[in-house]
Amino acid sequence: MTADEAIVLDFCEQLLATRQVDDANFKAMADRFGERGIVELVGLMGPLSCPEHAVRHRTAIRCPRAPGRRSTGRDSRVSSGGARNKQNAQAARRARAEIDSCWRWSGRCSALDCAGALAQGFPGKPIRIIRAVPAGGAVDELARIIGRQARRFRSASRWWLRTIPGPAANLGADLVAKSLPDGTTILQTTNGQAISPSLYRTLPFDAVMDFAPVTQLVASTLVLVAGPGLPVASTRELIALAKSRPGKLNYGSSGVGNPLHLTMEMIKFAAGIAIEPVPYRGDAQINTALMAGEIEFAVVPLATSLPLIAAGRLRALAVASARRSVALPEVPTIAESGVPGFASSSWQGFFVAARTPRDIVDLIQRETAKALQAPDVRARLAALTYEPVGSTPQGIDAYFRSELARFAGVVKQAHIPPQD
Repeated sequence: MTADEAIVLDFCEQLLATRQVDDANFKAMADRFGERGIVELVGLMGPLSCPEHAVRHRTAIRCPRAPGRRSTGRDSRVSSGGARNKQNAQAARRARAEIDSCWRWSGRCSALDCAGALAQGFPGKPIRIIRAVPAGGAVDELARIIGRQARRFRSASRWWLRTIPGPAANLGADLVAKSLPDGTTILQTTNGQAISPSLYRTLPFDAVMDFAPVTQLVASTLVLVAGPGLPVASTRELIALAKSRPGKLNYGSSGVGNPLHLTMEMIKFAAGIAIEPVPYRGDAQINTALMAGEIEFAVVPLATSLPLIAAGRLRALAVASARRSVALPEVPTIAESGVPGFASSSWQGFFVAARTPRDIVDLIQRETAKALQAPDVRARLAALTYEPVGSTPQGIDAYFRSELARFAGVVKQAHIPPQD
């Protein structure tokens, strides 16, 4: 893509997404093509309804000026100073007024009208999957599996995996909430997204209003594991030991309010035991600490702990789900082990910025669901004990709202004070 094409595409994308253009974008266009060129481009966008199509017709907006020749008529353009003289400043104002008039006229290029055409050209640039978690954990592994499969998606596109460290994934979520709503910046998150609103005093985003849910990727099993030095072989034995030594046993936690932490808080409350958390950056670090004897037990994703359980380096006491895991059929549920009615699981999903055109949201969902059903992906997910879901945007939206209510109750029950 040439420099001229990049300027045109940026201008079109911003105009389509926000129905306005910032000063820097307007000035870049005016410097390169003149104010009449801008108005002609807006006219093109009406019938073409697609920024990429406008780029292909960029010759219609070129307004070349011979060196030393004075600008007049169609060749007039704003000088590099933006308002270097009164005439250019007035020309800029006229162009803005004409753009506004073109934009309002019959709503020809409203976001809804353009959504289908935009989806046909999607993505048009690399897609970023934002994961606000440490590398090496369950979220990281799933992102790499999907990323490898999704590179076949619109074969010319590239998928970048970017890790953004931050409390409860809030930094990564904020980055996506404030991104251009064009579907090329995707948040991959866990049920931590449903916990943050109840956990934090303030957030830089609204977990419901600032995002468009795309799809639930997978449902995953959590497992209660003990390190090699803890003399227990079952959940019942662990509960009995904890009651005999109140406040003396410790467990690994991936931070206040994290799904792993809240699941352990649910166990603690249901079993009536007093245990102490030891914080780590993520589940990969918790597994390492367990094997090293730094902590005694923890709730971790089965996806990352299964190889260690199979190798005898960790001891599985129970799974947190309502049913036994196919991967560990001999390991009972926590509900079967002295905590009746207990059930907790984890999930991962894709979210994009609010106001992303619905056709693009639906397209990402369809392609992601297709990737999850690919035989090689299903085999890899099965090895990680993940259950592929690929739900519709409506499905994950309803589920996410129910999770918001559920975790609000858990945070309140655990008496966790508002976090800053």
